[in-house]
Amino acid sequence: MDMLTAKDGDFFISDWLRKRNTVEFLGIWESVYNPDFNYGEFAIIKSQAGLNSYKISVKEWVEKTNAIGLQAKAGRYGGSYAHKDIAFEFGMWISAEFKIYLIKEFQRLTDDEASSKSLEWSFQCTLSKVNYKIHTDAIKERLIPSRLTKVQTGIIYASEADLLNVALFGLTAAQWRQANTDVPGSRIVKQLAKSAGALNE
Repeated sequence: MDMLTAKDGDFFISDWLRKRNTVEFLGIWESVYNPDFNYGEFAIIKSQAGLNSYKISVKEWVEKTNAIGLQAKAGRYGGSYAHKDIAFEFGMWISAEFKIYLIKEFQRLTDDEASSKSLEWSFQCTLSKVNYKIHTDAIKERLIPSRLTKVQTGIIYASEADLLNVALFGLTAAQWRQANTDVPGSRIVKQLAKSAGALNE
């Protein structure tokens, strides 16, 4: 790993591998990504990890457990190689500064994603409101006789809106609300429904 040469001090992968937390992390990672992981050998290694007398190399780890997250290569370009998930874990072990920057970058990406989704949802809501106004105006001009009561007019608005909802989304607004009661956006849908009532007046 290039991380070893970039970091001042004596750090060895074998020292990292002998830690119980490391073994547990590697075992969980392999269980997620490696269907051929040898759990029997892993259990033996885990029981010994952390003991003063325990030591294991990357090569031994791979041979015993059939692991795929770490690799030991010989030859001119040989060395120890790791999947990026495991490399991040190793980097956080050898450098607290690396760990801080990794957490900071993760938080930044999370905030950016949340902001992007918020803007997208805001745009979709605005577009929905505009389209709904066009839709209700068309219904008012073309489909509603002037002699109808407010209740009758409201029924026509609702049935026409649901006709579009079924055509586009495969369900009515009421069916969507029933299936998405725990979604924050459902509160906005309810507010739009209230606005629709105001347009009908």
